[in-house]
Amino acid sequence: MRLYVGYEAEETLDLDYEKTARCIGDAVLYAEGFPYEAEVSLVLTSDQEIQRVNKQFRGIDAPTDVLSFPAIPMERPMDLRGLSADETVYRDPDSGDIMLGDIMISVPKVFSQADAYGHSVKREYSFLFAHSMLHLLGYDHIEPDQARIMEEKQEEILKSLGINR
Repeated sequence: MRLYVGYEAEETLDLDYEKTARCIGDAVLYAEGFPYEAEVSLVLTSDQEIQRVNKQFRGIDAPTDVLSFPAIPMERPMDLRGLSADETVYRDPDSGDIMLGDIMISVPKVFSQADAYGHSVKREYSFLFAHSMLHLLGYDHIEPDQARIMEEKQEEILKSLGINR
């Protein structure tokens, strides 16, 4: 997986966030059987910036932990019919990779939620990235059944990488 990272937060994540995200992204794509080389854009940001974007795109004037902006419209998880219709729209013209979308993670939320849940910063960051990758592949958690499936997939992927609570 090709990953483009922007770091805008004042706080420093004391982990190799790029390598960790790439490892998790690859694991998610493999677990889901994504049949293409893929690219994702990741921005690690502040509560203020994620709140601004949350308000702009979701109408919610509050900071959140993670935002996902899928590039490929999917009616259900891994529904690649939209991609098949005109794949060139979703291909990076330079690399040829499929552009899955953009992820924003609030670094302050990574720290506060790791503390609140009693696990490591790496575990929280990894969970948020895996969660967002699944959103880029069409998963959601609006309905209880959808939430259960998504949670199981997140945990299975993290466990397979030895990233436990």
